[in-house]
Amino acid sequence: QVQLVESGGGLVQAGGSLRLSCAASGRTFSSYAMGWFRQAPGKEREFVAAISPSGGSTYYVDSVKGRFTISRDNAKNTVYLQMGSLEPEDTAVYLCNAGRRRVDSMWYQPYNYWGQGTQVTVSS
Repeated sequence: QVQLVESGGGLVQAGGSLRLSCAASGRTFSSYAMGWFRQAPGKEREFVAAISPSGGSTYYVDSVKGRFTISRDNAKNTVYLQMGSLEPEDTAVYLCNAGRRRVDSMWYQPYNYWGQGTQVTVSS
């Protein structure tokens, strides 16, 4: 079992930055790949970024490449999402997930471990 708690969301102007954090409970955090997803009102949940258990590999959806950076600190059981050059289209609830690395083009397989989400609102 993994429990996840996100923080760091808020209201920011377009072009600004935010850093999201996701704190995980349990002693097996370092065995999971971790992912960030987002869901905007009326839209399906969308994959944003993922990181391997060691932190050595990362993967991003095309729309955030070069703007967002995922990282993790296994000693602190925490995964981060540094978001820059934010756009109004990035407005969503951002959710943290624990999963596994895949070897195919999908890269990341989410497990049914989700946080409650943190709201990010980008104003134009």
